[in-house]
Amino acid sequence: MSQYPSSVIALSNKPSAFAPMVMSLSALAVVLGSIAMFGIVHEADEGTAAHIFQLLMAGQVPILTYFVIRWLPRAPRQTLYALALQLTAALAALAPVYLLGL
Repeated sequence: MSQYPSSVIALSNKPSAFAPMVMSLSALAVVLGSIAMFGIVHEADEGTAAHIFQLLMAGQVPILTYFVIRWLPRAPRQTLYALALQLTAALAALAPVYLLGL
């Protein structure tokens, strides 16, 4: 059995690959849940949902750094595809915040 992943799906099963995607989707759920519960509110002081969102998004950086350092030299094509998926998930989480001016 090879220690290098042969596909994007195999690489995406690694915790350092799927954790940032789960964190981005959780951040999206926090934003959408906050909008569903409280509506679009522009507050002077950020609430708990904003802090959780920020922690989830910032917490991805060290995990992504480890992922790139670990897998880019070993499986560059699969790593770049997995990074594209992670970037898409992060943009999906950031889009409502930007578009709604939260």
